[in-house]
Parts: sequence; structure tokens; C-alpha cells
Amino acid sequence: MTIAIVTDSTAYLPKEVREEHNIYMVPLNVIFGSESYQEELELTTDQFYEEIKKRDQLPKTSQPAIGNLLEMYEKLAEDYDEVISIHLSSGISGTFQSAVSAGNMVDGIKVHAFDTEISAMAQGFYVLEAAKMAKQGKTVSEIITRLEEIKESMKVYFMADDLSHLHRGGRLNAAQLLVGSMLKIKPLLSFVDKKIVPFEKIRTRKKAIKRILELFDEDINGSQVKATVIHSQREEEACALKAEIEAKYPNAEVVVSHFGPVIGTHLGEGSIGMAWYKK
Repeated sequence: MTIAIVTDSTAYLPKEVREEHNIYMVPLNVIFGSESYQEELELTTDQFYEEIKKRDQLPKTSQPAIGNLLEMYEKLAEDYDEVISIHLSSGISGTFQSAVSAGNMVDGIKVHAFDTEISAMAQGFYVLEAAKMAKQGKTVSEIITRLEEIKESMKVYFMADDLSHLHRGGRLNAAQLLVGSMLKIKPLLSFVDKKIVPFEKIRTRKKAIKRILELFDEDINGSQVKATVIHSQREEEACALKAEIEAKYPNAEVVVSHFGPVIGTHLGEGSIGMAWYKK
């Protein structure tokens, strides 16, 4: 039985990584006014943040059309027996449900849709693990079981630097925006029940990052972990944080990744965070 691994663009796995691990990707869309762009294909992260600065209104985002997923699955049916389709949280996007629907419509291949309940490189960890296991000849059942194990220990915390994105995205009301901006609050966010929610209110960026590191330290408790530092246009800061973590925690394998256009629409430039799971 041959197994194809599919994900969406919000895992933000670089093209060379996808090609190396034989991972197929379907893009989500970013919409500026009447113009729609497929993220990672027609709109890079750098282009997105440059465009944001020119606009008064935030763009909108949309999930892949069922037809796009169906077309991909039909093409994969020529070479594979089954698909594991791994997507961002169903609490913030309809992509997972579209994968389920498209999977029910396609003939000649069995599609197993998996809801990571998160996004960004945390989602990417699931994808890479599934791709590695598929290459090793593991069964769908074995791969899904492992993904569920990862979900048990996966943690994600991130900080939004610019509260206006959370306000315009409907996650903060006007009063919260005003008070938060005046007090220089940097809300720590996490995924709870598949949705992005405020976790703690912290004043100053430095304290917010310190708190994320405290949460990391408390959770891993000496375990072997895979971790990522995720950022929005703050690569130098993210790389410094990676080096700090690796120096203090030899049991942690750390990579730097980014929040691309779709997730960046909701968080804004300057966001930074971490995700990790126990090996």
C-alpha cells in the first residue's frame, strides 16, 4: 500500500522540504480587495507584509476550494492507494472539512483527513512525521496513531505584537484594544478547543518571551523534544532565541519557522512564539 502525504500552505514548510519528503501541498488564499492570491505560490511572506503596509484594511483569507482538493486527490490516485491529508485547525478554517468532503467524492483512493487542531510549523511537525513514517512503509493506522500521540504533548504559545490585527480579526473588542495598547500589553495566545484564544496578559515583549520559555521549561521536564520558534518578520530575534534554547536544553531539537500570510493576517508583523512536542 502506497501512502501520499498532503497538507496545506499554513504548515509553512519550505518548497525544498516538501520536495525532499515527497509532501503535496494545497494553498489557502489571501484576498486583497478583489484580488485573490494563493499563499506560498502567488504571494510570498515578504510580499504579503509589504502589501499590508500599503493598505488601510486587512486582507481576508479563504480555504482551498473543494474542487482544488478533489483535483489533487484524483491525480494522486494514479500513483497511490491512500492519502493522509493533514490540515490546520478546523476551529479557524474550513480546510479540514473540505478535505473530508473531497475525500468522500474521489474514486480510486482512500483519503484520511487529519485535524491538527493548530497551525504553522506545529502543523508542519505532524506532516514531517507522517512523511517519514510513510517512507518507512508504515500503515495508515500506524501513522494516524503516532499523530494522535504527538497531539497529546503538543504545546503552542505565541505573542501578538500589534493588537490591531486581533481587533480587526474580531478577537479583541475596541475597549480591549484601547486598554491593551495603552498598557503595552502583549497577550500570550494559544490553541484551546481548536481556536486561538488569549492565554495570559503580559506587559512588554521581553516578559512575554520570558513567559513562553518558562512554560517550555515547566512542560518538557527533561524530556527529548522537537521545538520550533515561529516569527513574523523577526528572523534575527527568532534565531537568537533558538540558540538560547539549544544552549540551555541539549534535549531539545529546535528549528526556526515563520507565520506566513494567512496566519499573519490574524497575528500581524512582529509576532513570535514557540511550539513543541515530546519525541
